[in-house]
Amino acid sequence: MNLQKNIIFPALVAATLVCFTACTKVKKDITPWVDMFDGNTLNGWSAIGGTASYEVKEGIIVGTSTPNTPNTFLCTDKMYGDFILELDYKVDPKLNSGIQIRSNSIDSYRNGVVHGYQIEIDPSERAWSAGLYDEQRRGWLVPLTNNPTAQKAFKQDQWNHYRIEAIGDTIKTWINGVPAAYLIDDMTSTGFIGLQVHSIGTDREKEGTQVAWKNVKIISENVQQYSQKMSLDPVITKNNLFGKEAEEGWKMLWDGKTTQGWKGAKLDDFPESGWEINDGVLSVLASGGGESRAGGDIVTTDLYSDFELKLDFKITEGANSGIKYYVNTELNKGEGSSIGLEFQILDDERHPDAKLGNHKGSRTIGSLYDLIQADTNKVVHPIGEWNQARIVSKNNHVEHWLNGRKVLEYERKSPEYLQLVKESKYVKWPNFGEADQGRILLQDHGDFVSFRNIKIRSLK
Repeated sequence: MNLQKNIIFPALVAATLVCFTACTKVKKDITPWVDMFDGNTLNGWSAIGGTASYEVKEGIIVGTSTPNTPNTFLCTDKMYGDFILELDYKVDPKLNSGIQIRSNSIDSYRNGVVHGYQIEIDPSERAWSAGLYDEQRRGWLVPLTNNPTAQKAFKQDQWNHYRIEAIGDTIKTWINGVPAAYLIDDMTSTGFIGLQVHSIGTDREKEGTQVAWKNVKIISENVQQYSQKMSLDPVITKNNLFGKEAEEGWKMLWDGKTTQGWKGAKLDDFPESGWEINDGVLSVLASGGGESRAGGDIVTTDLYSDFELKLDFKITEGANSGIKYYVNTELNKGEGSSIGLEFQILDDERHPDAKLGNHKGSRTIGSLYDLIQADTNKVVHPIGEWNQARIVSKNNHVEHWLNGRKVLEYERKSPEYLQLVKESKYVKWPNFGEADQGRILLQDHGDFVSFRNIKIRSLK
């Protein structure tokens, strides 16, 4: 009996171990990853920007810094919209870097500079690795100031792992499995992916410092089903201050929900019809193209002198509208729009106003209406996409910006300005555009045009 026991017991143990091993075997990853890097060449990638170098060493992409050159990016030749990206990287403690997503380089935007969302690689004491930065546009979107867990997740002088999800208007990042950033923003929906070697300027101590990447893989089809839940609260940019905007003095000029702070230009209250608020977007409704014939223009209840204003706008085919400033609503109480300097909003290709005006081209998008034509190399996004207008006025020096590019500037009250007024439709209005303060106006010109992210700061 004892002999039988001695024979049976080892057999049971062996069988148990076999069963345990089989039952606890790691489940195979069936996620349809696609390798973006073949391990031997940089086929499918192209360097843009500066002259830092990229090479393949033992199955790893290595970027090496070079003095006296701007940021350099190794970018995919393919463009990506929705995707999930995973990769590993290791960076020299002295070198900043990043991973561009949904980024672009076009001649008409700052002479081709790479711009778009960047997933930060930050080995400094600040430790904002996997935070979200907007390269050459808005700056920091999601710093890791309030995420110490993610800050501590970065491993100095070791390989770090990123997971990046970009699906619709949502971007999520993880560093070494730790949630880092969660952003809801729809400024750009597609673009290339790029690996950055940051500029080191003239710092010879950083010359030759390197950043390396490996295991670069992506999912770009049916991505939603592979998305992971995020434990962080999202940073929502629409109709909110973000980054350093509050510190820089920015305030919301429209709260995204109500009519507070606005009224009809020729009314005591906000128009009862002709305008709508829907899902954080303020729109003037179409009414046949007439000037102020439906709800009418709307203006701020407050007056502004030196200021910087920025907002997003979206037009429909053939649309006409405008952003006016230094508006005096006591002028022109009859038919038509209230009087003020105007940042023109127009479908240049389809609206006849693009070919009119006392000064050639002075009624095109971004122009100072009927006075100064906007730069013809301006960047205009297609119908149905958002554009950003920015107006800066300080000490009578005024600038118009469109989609991050300055398209004109002038000096209010100068002899040159006064001559332009004399030659324009505004000659009948005494001291036109010379007020020290006035209201901001959004124009009803009878076409459907939308606005959001309306922000202002005093420059006094």
